[in-house]
Amino acid sequence: MSINKKSKVNRAITWLHLWLGLISGIIVFIVSITGCLFCFQNEITEMTHKKELFITPPKENAKFLPLNILKERAQLVLGKDEPISYITSYANPNRSWEFMAYKEDDAQAITFAQSIVYYKSVFINPYTGGVTGRIDYMHNFFVIVKYIHWSLFLSTPIGQPIVGWSTLIFVILLITGIIMWWPKKWDKKHKERSFKIRWKAKWKRVNYDLHNVLGFYAFIIAIILGLTGMVFAFRWFQATVYVAGSLSTKAPEVKNYQSDTTVNYVDNPLNTALFTAKKAYPNAKRYFITMPYSNKAAINVIAYKYKEVYYEANTLYFDQYTGKKLGIDLYAKKNNGEKLILMNYDIHVGAIGGLIGKIIAFLVSLVCASLPITGFLIWLKRKKKKHKKPISATIIDDNLPEPL
Repeated sequence: MSINKKSKVNRAITWLHLWLGLISGIIVFIVSITGCLFCFQNEITEMTHKKELFITPPKENAKFLPLNILKERAQLVLGKDEPISYITSYANPNRSWEFMAYKEDDAQAITFAQSIVYYKSVFINPYTGGVTGRIDYMHNFFVIVKYIHWSLFLSTPIGQPIVGWSTLIFVILLITGIIMWWPKKWDKKHKERSFKIRWKAKWKRVNYDLHNVLGFYAFIIAIILGLTGMVFAFRWFQATVYVAGSLSTKAPEVKNYQSDTTVNYVDNPLNTALFTAKKAYPNAKRYFITMPYSNKAAINVIAYKYKEVYYEANTLYFDQYTGKKLGIDLYAKKNNGEKLILMNYDIHVGAIGGLIGKIIAFLVSLVCASLPITGFLIWLKRKKKKHKKPISATIIDDNLPEPL
């Protein structure tokens, strides 16, 4: 044993790590454990809602019914007071199509539930027009988990800044933690203590290693999860990521395509829009259609290249009255800053790496959820020890690495 001769910088880092951890611990735990639960939401949803999401095609080479007919049937189920906002059409012949009605009003809302007027989907068999099921997302487990993760189930203006600043604190904790973890010597003895959990040791030592060693192994992915989370929470950070990726402060051009209200209505412009998008991108896995939000707005059709991820997609714009193509937003023509922002969600949930990426995100999120608990237990144990045996100088074992 020897007298602690830490430098003032190390003392400051230790103090910062301790108090920031105590301040943000409960929120970091909640955000991490909900992120962990959300990782496999797509796979679990497809199993638990198989009846609603999947169908059996009536015969080989069967054709879909016109989209306007399918939309009308879905709207009858939802009712006229809940107009359809979004439609998802799948290339997979075994999938039903989703017709979603969504409206939010968070002007005076405190909770997420208060900020949503309605959030429902009807699923339609595209061959027969039959209803396969409906989901009220306000009572959906994964939607609740998502919005606890997003804003602690508070309305976005209230909850997301809390989550955002807690995430920033967590990133600082990871950085200070890796500094505290860093072995004093890189000999065999110190490396074993820094890289291995001694499961046969006393509970106090095992808890210390779970915090210290697991924190080290999770560090890089945890930093990525934290930074991608901050992109959602802060416009200034999103702008920083954009500038870093594009190497330019020039904002990307945003085109505002509008429908011509002076022309005569042409039959089934929605059908024309979807047909044109499928012809342009026949290999897309799904087509996400945004219905016009005003009499001048365009119909947006996003053709997603992959089944689940969102980043590599092309958006086509159509006149809502004629179905005429107004323009196209190509992924390939975006700069690196724009591409990085579009990849952000897929990176954050691990989907960009497929199933392996999701497993990694799940495990790291689980570790992140454990860090506030193991860290608190370390602090609690030391606090009790100080009360039991007050000393004039702090005594430590030089051979033990500092906790992460």
